[in-house]
Amino acid sequence: MNELKTTIEQINPAVLWGPNNDHFEIIKKQFPKLKIVARGSEIKALGDDNEIALFQDKLTKLIQHVEKYESLNTIELGRILGSKIQENPEPENGGDKSTTGEVIVFGPNGIMVKARTANQRRMVTGIGTSDILFAIGPAGTGKTYTAVALAVRALKNKEIKRIILTRPAVEAGENLGFLPGDLKEKIDPYLRPLYDALDDMIPADKLKVYLENRTIEIAPLAFMRGRTLDNCFVILDEAQNATDMQLKMFLTRMGPSAKFIVTGDVTQIDLPKKQQSGLHTALRILTDIKGIDIIYLTGEDVVRHKLVRKILEAYGDIQ
Repeated sequence: MNELKTTIEQINPAVLWGPNNDHFEIIKKQFPKLKIVARGSEIKALGDDNEIALFQDKLTKLIQHVEKYESLNTIELGRILGSKIQENPEPENGGDKSTTGEVIVFGPNGIMVKARTANQRRMVTGIGTSDILFAIGPAGTGKTYTAVALAVRALKNKEIKRIILTRPAVEAGENLGFLPGDLKEKIDPYLRPLYDALDDMIPADKLKVYLENRTIEIAPLAFMRGRTLDNCFVILDEAQNATDMQLKMFLTRMGPSAKFIVTGDVTQIDLPKKQQSGLHTALRILTDIKGIDIIYLTGEDVVRHKLVRKILEAYGDIQ
């Protein structure tokens, strides 16, 4: 009989043990001959030498995975443990889907960012098979949030080197020139939703480093002109406020190893009345191009407060 005592200080224990300690329960079942106790960052295991050695090896690999990717799902847990773990089944028709679906990325403190609706799940699969994805839908459908989660996952998995998030700096009923501050201070309020999404998915200290070293870049659409965006994941948000020329400019920045997601809501165009939204044109002429996927989110995908759907219905944005 032997005892292993170890402390995990380099990672967040909540990520390792999973939501509601689900991962911890799976690990205990994988080692039924051991008595395993975890309190905060301290772990104790009691049992024979061979089982202790195997447990220590698997635990080290799990910690290394979490340290590298800052996430751990049941598929990866099963792969590292050397067993196949049954995923939770989707609910039957009419069941509550709010907590089901594929985990895209784990945020700070074990927050799970999931594809919560059918069309959000289509976004997850669509970006795997297409290099350009359009996600079109009304407010509250999670299109931007899901897109940012996919970008963060790609960065954590080292599939790309950079994330670039951009929006047209269109004045939604306000005059940009009269806002106080320098250019960055004028622009940041328009980019705030992108910062908010990142805050949910990346620890604050690491996000600060990513922004400072430009691993993550958040900039107005006009700043994309003349660039080649390669080996990166690029999201154009609020694309309904881009003109034909701006959207064409953006899409033609794409390098050979890049992924682009374009999100927009055609019911909330803030362009001057005489200017046409480039999103309308793009959706019309790019439909049949292989490698471009277009997903339309609907009222069924609204994941904000239940009143948001009713408000959108009242305004006629959804049926």
